[in-house]
Amino acid sequence: MNIVSLILLLIIIGGICGIVYIIVYNNLQAYTLKINEAEGLIDELLRKKYDDILMMKDIIIEETDVPEKSFDEVVKLKKQNLSSFDLERKLTEYNNLIIKINDDYDNLLGNIRFNNYFNELNEINQKLEAAKSFYNKYTSILNKYTKKFPSNVIAYSHNIKTRAFFDGK
Repeated sequence: MNIVSLILLLIIIGGICGIVYIIVYNNLQAYTLKINEAEGLIDELLRKKYDDILMMKDIIIEETDVPEKSFDEVVKLKKQNLSSFDLERKLTEYNNLIIKINDDYDNLLGNIRFNNYFNELNEINQKLEAAKSFYNKYTSILNKYTKKFPSNVIAYSHNIKTRAFFDGK
């Protein structure tokens, strides 16, 4: 084997390694982008859910004998520095409270504003479930990539880390 063949072989091997590197890096970036988009959508939906719960709280206080202190903590949520995961858990608690109040108080059935917010809250919950499912799907793929060779080396070199799942607990 002469020197030209050796150089040609090294160039081919280097080219193949470069192509693999580019493909893996692009996949890592694509998954990261999809996860970030899902996070943005989840944050937006959580803000809307929070606003709707506050509006429904006011209607519930006006129309029922539910004490205002039942909603004290939800008002304070805006001042707390919560992650999307924690905010979603807290809002789910209040969402469940509102469902229970809706079941217990028949006079809310005739309130058009309350029903509009209640229906909107259900739509938001459906969109949130879809966004969380999308987020978890690509988080799972990204996490697999960040743990397997050779993609884990590329992920580490570009500071791409495993992500937590949106568990909804």
